[in-house]
Amino acid sequence: MIRAAWIIVVILTVPAASLAQESHHAGGAGEKLGTVSFQTSCHAAVEADFNRAVALLHSFEFRFSMDAFEGVLARDPSCAIAHWGIALCHWGNPFAGIKAGPLLERGRAAIEKGLSTGTPTARERAYLSAVAELFKNAGTASHAERTQAYARAMDAVQRDFPNDVEARIFYALAVNQTAVPSDKTYATQLRAAGILEPLWKKYPDHPGLPHYIIHAYDHPPLAEKALDAARRYAKIAPSAPHALHMPSHTFTRVGHWTESAETNAASERVALNQKVAGEALHAMDYQIYAYLQMAKDRSAFAVLERTPGTAAKFDATAIGGAAPGAAGVYAIAAIPARYALERGAWADAATLTAKPSAFPHADAVTHFARAIGAARSGRPDPARADIDQLAVLRDALAAAKDDYWREQVDIQRRIALAWVTFAEGRKDEGLALLRAAADSEDATDKAAISPGPLAPARELLGEMLLEAGRPAEALVAFEATMKKEPGRLRGAYGAARAAEAAGDRTRARALYRAVMAIVKAAEIDRPEIQRARTFLNASP
Repeated sequence: MIRAAWIIVVILTVPAASLAQESHHAGGAGEKLGTVSFQTSCHAAVEADFNRAVALLHSFEFRFSMDAFEGVLARDPSCAIAHWGIALCHWGNPFAGIKAGPLLERGRAAIEKGLSTGTPTARERAYLSAVAELFKNAGTASHAERTQAYARAMDAVQRDFPNDVEARIFYALAVNQTAVPSDKTYATQLRAAGILEPLWKKYPDHPGLPHYIIHAYDHPPLAEKALDAARRYAKIAPSAPHALHMPSHTFTRVGHWTESAETNAASERVALNQKVAGEALHAMDYQIYAYLQMAKDRSAFAVLERTPGTAAKFDATAIGGAAPGAAGVYAIAAIPARYALERGAWADAATLTAKPSAFPHADAVTHFARAIGAARSGRPDPARADIDQLAVLRDALAAAKDDYWREQVDIQRRIALAWVTFAEGRKDEGLALLRAAADSEDATDKAAISPGPLAPARELLGEMLLEAGRPAEALVAFEATMKKEPGRLRGAYGAARAAEAAGDRTRARALYRAVMAIVKAAEIDRPEIQRARTFLNASP
C-alpha cells in the first residue's frame, strides 16, 4: 500500500553540544534528522525506517543511510525501491568529483537487484531506471555525460509524477550536479535553487532542501543567498555530522569565521562519536581555515595536534564519495599545509612530509606547499623537485580524465614555478607567470572538498607585487581577492600594506581597521596585528 503520510524522523530537539553523547546510526530517541516523506509500495511496517534512510541520504550520511536501507530490506525483502537508495549511497557525494572503480560496479548491482525484486510501481521503476544512468556505460560515457543523463531521467520522473515532492528535490540536486565550474553565469545552480526555494517554504523541516540550497549558492556572487539555509540546516538535522558542517560552506564564502568554526567543531564532535573519522577530518579542515583567519592560532594548533589521532581512525575505503575517503585524505594533507601557509611560516611549509595516497589532487597539496615554502624562504632549488611532482600528479589526473583537478593541480604547479622564477631573480617573468595562473584560477572555482585554495593565486600575486616594489598594482590584486573571498586575513592585511606603501593613508586606515575587525578574537599578537595597531594609533 502506498504510504503518503509525512513521517517525523525525530520529535525531540537536542542541542548540538549534547549530541556528542548520541549516535544517530542507532536511530535513538534523541536523533534529529528532519522530516521526510517518500511514498513507497513497501510494507507499512518499514515506512518510518525508509523515511529515516532517505533523511540520512539527504544529509549525505551515506554509510548510515545504506545501513538503514539494508535494514528495510531485512524486514521487507520485496521493497525494490530500497535498492535505489543503496545505489545512491554508492554514488556518494555528487559534488566530490569523478566517480570510478568498484563503486560503479556496486551501484550497477544495486540497480539490477532493485529491478528484479518484488513488484515495484511504475514510479519506483522510474526512480531505479533514472539512477541507473549514473552507473551504466562507464567505459564509454564520461562522468559528465552520465550525470547529464541522470538529470534528464530525473526530469522525466518529476514530470511524470508532478505531485512527487521528493522527485523534484532529487531532480534539483541532479541539475546542480551537472554545473560546470567555468560557467560564471551560474545558470545551472540558479535553476536548481529556483526549484528548491519554493519547496523549502512549504516544507521547512526537510533536510535536503536547505542542504541543496547551500550547494546551489556555494559560489562567491551567490553565497549570501544561502545564509538563511546555513543558519537553519544544522538545527533541522543536528544528528548528521554533514548537516552540522555544511553551513560552513556559506560562512566561509562570506567570511563569517566564528560561525564556521563553531559549526565545524560541533560536526567534528558528532562525527567522532559516530566513528566517522572522514567527516571529522573534513570538518577539521574547514575549522582550522576559520581559526587561522581570526588569528586564533592556539585553536588552530589544537586542530593540527588532533589530526594524526583522527587520521589513525580513518578508513579511506569507507562508503561515501566519488573516490571513497577523498575528503578525509585531502584534509590530512591540507591541515598542516594551511597552518604553515596562512601564517607565512615558509620554512615550515618547505619541510612538510609528503605522504602519497590514491588521490593525486590530495597529494598535490603537500607538494604545492613545500614548493611555495622553499621558494619564499630563499631556497628555490629544492622547490624544483616538488614542481616536477606536481606535473606528474597533473598527468595522472589527466589520464583519469579528471579535468577539474587536472587544471587545479596545474594551476598550483604554475604558481609554484612563478615563485621559484621570482626567487631566482627573474622578477618580471615570475610576475607574468603568476598573473597568468591567477587568471586561470579566477576562471574556475574551488571544489566543495575544500574551504578555499591553499593560497589564492591573485592574493599571492599581490604579495609578489609588493615584494617587487609595485604597491599600487598589489592593491588592485588584493582588493580583487577580497571581493571573491571576503574576510581572508592575508588578503585584507596585504591590501592594507599595499595602500600604505602606495601612500594612500585613507585607504590604508580603512583596510587596517578591517584587519582588526577580522582578528578581534585573536589568541596571539601576530606581526600583522602589531603593524595594524601601530599604523592606526599613529594615524589621525
